[in-house]
Amino acid sequence: MEESTLAWIFHGIDRVRPLKIAIGSTGLTKPIIDGTVRPEGLELQYVQVDPITSAFRRMVRNLEFDICEMALSTYLCAKSYGKPITAIPVFLKRSFHHGSIVCNANSGIKTPKDLEGRTVGVNRGYTVTTGLWARGILHTEYGVDLKTITWAATDDEHVAEYRAPANVDYSRRGKSVTDLLRSGIGAAVGDIRPDPPDIERLIPDARDAGFAYFRKTGVYPINHTLVIKDSLLTEVPQLAQVLFRAFQKAKNIYLAHLDAGQNLSAADETAIANMQVVGDPLSFGVSANRKAIETIIQFAVDQQIIPKVLRPEDLFPPNTLDLE
Repeated sequence: MEESTLAWIFHGIDRVRPLKIAIGSTGLTKPIIDGTVRPEGLELQYVQVDPITSAFRRMVRNLEFDICEMALSTYLCAKSYGKPITAIPVFLKRSFHHGSIVCNANSGIKTPKDLEGRTVGVNRGYTVTTGLWARGILHTEYGVDLKTITWAATDDEHVAEYRAPANVDYSRRGKSVTDLLRSGIGAAVGDIRPDPPDIERLIPDARDAGFAYFRKTGVYPINHTLVIKDSLLTEVPQLAQVLFRAFQKAKNIYLAHLDAGQNLSAADETAIANMQVVGDPLSFGVSANRKAIETIIQFAVDQQIIPKVLRPEDLFPPNTLDLE
């Protein structure tokens, strides 16, 4: 569709106001943020939010942005509570999570099964995506009975209406998960850096373990997606496709940067390493990611984050389901 035609279609959006977009600054999103890639017929107003995780709460509680990066688990929870947002199958961040399980070296915890019957810290809320993936891996790959563990969250949840299962403890909100690890809690899950010599990863060779998990299951975990206000999608359904194509162009620029192999950041090096195993390190679309989407949905049901299984087709606009 010609840009002039799209501009006319989008003309009705609040008298052609710029759409506020909150996304983290990464190699993938930089071309969107700096204007190298401009969605057809649209003007975006970039809102810097650091860290981007704090935007998730603002979006699900107050619809503060028109378009917003969001943790996939937050989106699943928000969808279950009828929040008027819908994601498109653009996945802005993904990683393996075997390294997201850490323990105090003096706790006596040597294997994942040793976590049973203990209190395990959760960096931020129970519904956070990294913790969701880590717990799902503990259960499905290492046989850990998650219900025997008390999960000590260090923050409340993005979706205010969410009610956690009885074995989630919020009494330590506001405390650092590192402090918890050094003051009696033997292990934790989440985006936590080991701090030798006393805090170490529970699963050795975590990166190789993640790659082995992918080879076994076909699952390359998704962390973040992109959501849009339903009111905008109702007014202009083409918005979903236009944004998908724009982020696809931005991704192609980023992949070319990786291929050139110059001025690479640590995140770029990780993406290149992942590429050797998974292929496209930032795959978009439902078809290519169905296994990962279905897996996180099942993990969310198993862990009582959402009440029932959703189909991938329930999560994204119909006009994006065949995009890739």
